Amino acid sequence: MVDLVSEYQNLREKIYGHLFTGLNDQQMQVVSCGNGPVLCLAGAGSGKTRAMIYRLLHLYLFGPYFKKEVVPPWELTKEDLYKLKSWLEKKTRDLSPEIIELIRVEGIELANILAITFTNKAAEEMRVRLSRLLGPLSRQVWVMTFHAFCLRILQREITYLGYQSNFAIYDSQDQLALLRSICRTLNLNEQNYPPRKIQYLISRYKCDLLTPKQARQNYPGFREKTYLEIYTLYQQSLKENNALDFDDLIMLTVHLFIKHPEVLAKYQERFHYLMIDEYQDTNHAQYKLAKLLAGKRQNICVVGDDDQSIYGFRAADVRNILDFERDYPQAKVIKLEQNYRSTQMILAAANQVIACNRGRKAKQLWTQKPKGEPLLCFMANDENDEAAFVIEKIKELKNQGVPYGACAVLMRLNAQSRIMEEWLIRAGIPYKLVGGVKFYERKEIKDLLAYLRVLVNPEDNLSLKRIINEPRRGIGKTTWEKITAYASTQNLSYYETLFRISQLNLTPKIARAVQNFAQLLQALRETMSQVRITELTQMVLKESGYQKQLEKENTKEAVERWENIQAFLTKTLEYDLSTDKGSLGDFLNQVALVTDLDDLAVNEEAVVVMTVHSAKGLEFPHVFLLGLEENIFPHYRSLDNPDELEEERRLCYVALTRAQERLYLLYTRERYLYGQKKWHQPSRFLKEIPPELCVAHKRAAFFETTPAYQVTTHAFNLGDKVVHQRWGTGVIVQVRGTGSDLILGISFPSYGKKMVLAKYAPLKKVK
Repeated sequence: MVDLVSEYQNLREKIYGHLFTGLNDQQMQVVSCGNGPVLCLAGAGSGKTRAMIYRLLHLYLFGPYFKKEVVPPWELTKEDLYKLKSWLEKKTRDLSPEIIELIRVEGIELANILAITFTNKAAEEMRVRLSRLLGPLSRQVWVMTFHAFCLRILQREITYLGYQSNFAIYDSQDQLALLRSICRTLNLNEQNYPPRKIQYLISRYKCDLLTPKQARQNYPGFREKTYLEIYTLYQQSLKENNALDFDDLIMLTVHLFIKHPEVLAKYQERFHYLMIDEYQDTNHAQYKLAKLLAGKRQNICVVGDDDQSIYGFRAADVRNILDFERDYPQAKVIKLEQNYRSTQMILAAANQVIACNRGRKAKQLWTQKPKGEPLLCFMANDENDEAAFVIEKIKELKNQGVPYGACAVLMRLNAQSRIMEEWLIRAGIPYKLVGGVKFYERKEIKDLLAYLRVLVNPEDNLSLKRIINEPRRGIGKTTWEKITAYASTQNLSYYETLFRISQLNLTPKIARAVQNFAQLLQALRETMSQVRITELTQMVLKESGYQKQLEKENTKEAVERWENIQAFLTKTLEYDLSTDKGSLGDFLNQVALVTDLDDLAVNEEAVVVMTVHSAKGLEFPHVFLLGLEENIFPHYRSLDNPDELEEERRLCYVALTRAQERLYLLYTRERYLYGQKKWHQPSRFLKEIPPELCVAHKRAAFFETTPAYQVTTHAFNLGDKVVHQRWGTGVIVQVRGTGSDLILGISFPSYGKKMVLAKYAPLKKVK
């Protein structure tokens, strides 16, 4: 027996070494560092997700520390040892339940581990990779975003706060609609009280865990009685609708834990180990939530990079990661500095730029990858010249066999994308714009979701208002006002009022319309527990008349809307097939947590166009970074604030480290933006990159290439009439420059004044 135990211990040690082969020394420190607080400073592309996954695996299989001298609690047999030897010989990492049972002696239960990420995409990646290692067992661990975690808690515990568990989650558009309604109720001018500004302020205060009264005390902007009144009415309206907004998910969970310590104790007992990814992006509410959950055992491992803290405008506080050692004096600090993404040239440039920041934890990224090509810098005349350069380079790469999807065009501002899009369209290059109209914010999808939300939560007055005359039923504003007025006097919900039409003094025609609508909702509610979500959605489309209306319209827009609805039905079908017990409420909550980046799929035949903020966490072989000019990148609003300027530099660092193989840095002599033509100096970030890491693109070489649309530039004069391939007929009202640098200002009746580089513009002179 002694020999069997000794051999078992040796085999188990070999399995331990085999499972974690491939991790570098620093990653292995994260994996095996045991109990207590851990701060993992993970540089860009340093394999932090891998470290987190294997830390979780280590906790499950071996506990916080690996101990060789363990004796299994069962009687070992030679067959047990044979199974372990056979598994080792296969040189696989796939762990069958049988092998797990043989090696797991002092492990932590998966259900006692909580892993928090910042995006659904990151959470899904972790779940998939865990599934490859552990199979179905991986479902026991909670791997989810902060918002998804809080949603799950509130679904179970929100009755403590006076809500019903079938609450709705309002998205940004829903919030704005509610705020506009409140402003109308208070007779407020939206120019003086812009709903988007109010929405932003309320979000910031919720991220700081401030109720309306606390906001008034803590922020000068909320001392004005009107703002306080709007915030108060907004929260009251949400509760009346049995609805939460996105920020409520976290704020209410924190309030729940503070007001009801017994609820907090239950989840502290459930989760012995807490792991948080992208900790540098946490706001105060998320920081407080993490402290509460980790308060009992202090087994908190946070992974992040202060150099990539770029969401200050969303209330993220870089001090959370910088001050982690103050919050947890016993914390172990581990740095991941080996980069697996970029070339040495790219990393050297990124290191030099970020080193100029003072408020940071020192790190120096390095790689074993080749040195790579120097960064290519190009000074364009203007934004059209800049876009033309990008087009030419993308075409060159395509001719070399590089797929379009390997190229990303990054910019500081959304407003910069318009010109780039025009040039991509003109060149016939497929592209995907990230950050456009989100799928779930399209009108037809919002309408459909509103129907489904009312079926789950009849108290959702905002959704009911959206669909009561969608499609048109003749139920107008006056009728809606009668419904709301009666509901208010009788202390009824709007939904309940629909069934009391005899009390509303309506015309027979309108009364029938309201009655039919109420009966439709009632019938659908009675049916929804008997059918899958896809079938229910199809019933809504048919019985409501929505489908018939689109068919009747028979326009290009109607066809596009119907195609979007079909895409939505595909999503409901995927959900139906992936779960046996998923309810409509669960599906709607899942939809509510979707972000734009969650839908970003790798497409080998589309160039990705996006802001740098949207590019966080992504990587591309070829990256074009536009607009490296003072007042654009860094943004002019940051120039007088040292903290904001450091965040701009971190944003530049994020942009540089998205590139795997080649990085193109572009800036212009002048740029037409926000209706004005301005001259800008090259960005200070360009100047922070050592000259030996860059090669300046020679303009002569660029202009010797044959453009897609070449014209003779000497033939244009003021007053000439020209035809543009896209904008139609226009008149030249400005001429600047000569030869290859000739720039024309052309006035088009339908598009206004456009500035174009004559050599590349698709122009024909009208005689």
